[in-house]
Amino acid sequence: MTKKIIKLHVEVEHAGRRLDLLLAARLPDHSRSYLQKLIKNGAVRCGDAVCTAQRSPVKTGDRITIEIEEAESSAPVGENIDLPVLYEDDSLLVINKPPGMVVHPGAGNHTGTVVNALLGRNPELAEELAMDESRPGIVHRLDKDTSGCLVIAKTPQAQFKLSRSFAEREVVKTYAALVRGIPARKTEKIVTLIGRHHVNRQKMAVTERNGREAITIYEVLKSGQIEGTPVSMLSIRILTGRTHQIRVHMAYKGYPVLGDTVYGGTQKLKVPRQMLHAWKLSFPHPETGKMISFEAPLPDDFTAVMDSIGS
Repeated sequence: MTKKIIKLHVEVEHAGRRLDLLLAARLPDHSRSYLQKLIKNGAVRCGDAVCTAQRSPVKTGDRITIEIEEAESSAPVGENIDLPVLYEDDSLLVINKPPGMVVHPGAGNHTGTVVNALLGRNPELAEELAMDESRPGIVHRLDKDTSGCLVIAKTPQAQFKLSRSFAEREVVKTYAALVRGIPARKTEKIVTLIGRHHVNRQKMAVTERNGREAITIYEVLKSGQIEGTPVSMLSIRILTGRTHQIRVHMAYKGYPVLGDTVYGGTQKLKVPRQMLHAWKLSFPHPETGKMISFEAPLPDDFTAVMDSIGS
């Protein structure tokens, strides 16, 4: 076993939050039950003191240290998990990733991922795509709580070409998002740099330097109120693929994604999850070069919130 140390700084918007909920929000690649176990076992410190109370409220300025034991790298195991398939051929697979499902195994999420499900239905891919045993076929990612279109390569050739298409901006990515607030402009193009937050290295942020260009274009499709909170549904295209790009850009403009526990600030309106859906995806087929397009229907939890928007 190896040990990994993660250090977090509590910012003002998270003051008063329970320790376990803060860790779950700041470390989305780890399950909440796993983080609660770490707290119980004394692997979490607030300042110099061990904190074993998962309900203990954190304070602004608290410095939290988490010690995680990680097993030596091992190949993921196939599992019998249903994947909602939008399209499949000999080269690739396009799925409608359910919310709450991690794309590939990582610390605290060794099972139940898209990769585990993929190897359960196509076990031969473990050998064919052995170039990266922990992420066979994965050419892009969606956050755990983001649903929608995810393309997966089934051959080394397809993996190489699809990865190149993403890198060279040949892929058209359109998301649906429910955000707090009503933008003054019906459509807007956001162009900034995005890099690591200067204090909390676990987060991304809009920066003036030491970042990478990020381009987001949104269009307001519907707006109104839910329980007195102004809400809008947006169609969002991203021309770049920076980590957490949509969430960072929308929070930067003052319209955070509903349910975003990292960038969304304090939100009174309760929603089932982060209301972000990878709605449409177009890219050149890795064999023919012809553009192919897919659309993942809006999930039930998303449409339930969207339909409750009133004037």
